[in-house]
Amino acid sequence: MNFWHAWSLTRRATTLFSVLVFVIMSSLGMYLYTSARQALEQRADYTLIGRVEHFRTLFRDLYNIQQMEAHPTLFESMLGNEQDVRIFRRLGDTPFINVNPGAMSPPAMKPVELGVPLTLEALREGKRDDGVRVRWVAALAEVGDHKDKVEIIAAYVMTQESGVLSTYLLRVIAAVALTVLLTSVLSYLILRRGLLPVATMSRQAGQISPKNLSLRLSATDMPPDLHKLALACNDMLDRLEAGFRQLSQFSSDLAHELRTPVNILMGQTQVALAQARELEEYESLLESNLEEYARLARIIENILFLAHIDHAGFVVEKEPLSMAAEMGKLIDYFDILAQERDMHFAVDVGGIDGMVYANPLMLQRALSNLFINAIRHGQAGTVIQVKAIASTEGVSISIVNQCAAIEPLQLDKMFDRFYRGDSARSSHTESNGLGLSIVKAIVDLHGGHVSASYNKAEQAIALDLFFPG
Repeated sequence: MNFWHAWSLTRRATTLFSVLVFVIMSSLGMYLYTSARQALEQRADYTLIGRVEHFRTLFRDLYNIQQMEAHPTLFESMLGNEQDVRIFRRLGDTPFINVNPGAMSPPAMKPVELGVPLTLEALREGKRDDGVRVRWVAALAEVGDHKDKVEIIAAYVMTQESGVLSTYLLRVIAAVALTVLLTSVLSYLILRRGLLPVATMSRQAGQISPKNLSLRLSATDMPPDLHKLALACNDMLDRLEAGFRQLSQFSSDLAHELRTPVNILMGQTQVALAQARELEEYESLLESNLEEYARLARIIENILFLAHIDHAGFVVEKEPLSMAAEMGKLIDYFDILAQERDMHFAVDVGGIDGMVYANPLMLQRALSNLFINAIRHGQAGTVIQVKAIASTEGVSISIVNQCAAIEPLQLDKMFDRFYRGDSARSSHTESNGLGLSIVKAIVDLHGGHVSASYNKAEQAIALDLFFPG
């Protein structure tokens, strides 16, 4: 129903409300009409029964049938409505009184026996040629003391009742139509007035663009339900603004990171081409360029990795891993690198008697980034403490090393992408500021969390990871 989708909320609600009113009013009107019709029919039935019983009583007071046959006009004038049917006849004989204005044929009926009172069950249903309903009944009556029997066939033609019911039905239809019309108009006006806050929200939302993401929907004068919606939209805008700001910062940082090695490559190449060089100088230039190419390759690889695991449909394949074994393989390798700065690892995995539920490659990459970070930024000649604790909830890993003082604000940004601290951002180092952000992305992907804290007394930073079980 495309036309339904194109309708406004006001129009939809008005239509639905009008349909609801139409159904209710139509049902009520049909109920009232049916009740009135049943009441009129019941009254007609009792009128017909009373009339026939009156005939039966009247016949008992007569002397014989010949009195009736001698004065048919008198009896016909006593029989009431001119449109009704009254037929009196001896059993098996032709009627001696036959009042039948419509020349209607009686239905097949068995006359009610003498002494048996007439009831509603004795009545039969019929219709005149013009559709007017007719109620029929047949009964036997005893005349005088001669025990003569007369068959009475009577019918009540509901002409007046049909007229009353037709008029009543038209009034019901008119009342339903008028009610639906008034309901549609009034509900449209009321809904249009009541939905003004929605129009206000729509107008405010239309003013929000990438240039003014700080605008928010006004929830002050909104009704309670729209107040919640406005707050939810504002929360969504907060998240979108943060994501947009983060994306802009990411683009800026990415350009900064790529510009430095590219400028170096261009500068070195221009200097080399300025004049003829010795073979050794060209070899040195190529080696230097190769380092920059490797740096560019690492940045691109890390960005692709983050983009890959940031995808909403990415599913990490986990498996149970021995924390002690995984830690041991990495420590053996990074201990050699640490020794170059006169550092060494102090590993405490004695509490690990269980398994960590993680992807092996991602776990090794996260731990490797943490170890590289500790070796690169830790103070030379210190100890890198690695501790892992298993619990029923999961595995907690802590890497602690001494380093320069870190402010709380820096700790909050420690896991941001391309963040290396204000003093280090402009410097050209091996770090590209993506190592800890990759660690956080991996842990988040496993349903865990990361945190950083700095102990001023010990001048040590602690990076804590938690992998749920």
